[in-house]
Amino acid sequence: MALLARGDAIESVADSLGDGALGIRTDVADASSVAAAFQKVEEAFGTVNVVVNNAGLHRGGKLKRLKPEDWQAVLNVNLTGAFNVNQAAAPYLEEGDSLINIGAVVGFRGFPGDMAYASSKAGIAGMTRALAIELAPKGITVNLVIPGLVLTEMTAGVSESALENMRQQIPMGRFAQPEEVAEVVHWVAQSRYMTGAIIPVEGGLMSTFGVH
Repeated sequence: MALLARGDAIESVADSLGDGALGIRTDVADASSVAAAFQKVEEAFGTVNVVVNNAGLHRGGKLKRLKPEDWQAVLNVNLTGAFNVNQAAAPYLEEGDSLINIGAVVGFRGFPGDMAYASSKAGIAGMTRALAIELAPKGITVNLVIPGLVLTEMTAGVSESALENMRQQIPMGRFAQPEEVAEVVHWVAQSRYMTGAIIPVEGGLMSTFGVH
């Protein structure tokens, strides 16, 4: 298993997983950094079978106050980063291998003040479908997993009142656990025929506004 991330902590995280895990410092917004990372993965493991594309950056702001540099930073990581990873990974993949992109509910239902993040995640949905068709003749699957709200470092700055308001909109009445999302990603990775699919793991939230 190889873990790619920009921060220094990625190597210690990989070490905590024991033998067989490799941490590689990578900036997904930099195509050359991503390409170099995949070369290291191939050198270490000899092959690439499953790629989970889950790097993300969130910077909020309504149209009037959203800074152009924040807009660009979000797109650089979330959308261009996804493109860079998919492009670098594809040459290593063979029949039966899998690309899994990670989307977001907000990419299908816009929320005020979340324009940059919503735009980036909506773009990943289109990218996934286009790439699924492109790689299908090679037997490579490409799918999109859409987690609901998961309490992570990305949500650390959200107020308790805002989180409670979000929770009340979820039919299951609670937020997703990281392990619940990971279980679905693992299942998707094993599929050999499902491709171009959008798989929600969001406690029924998308059903409340008619998105399928």
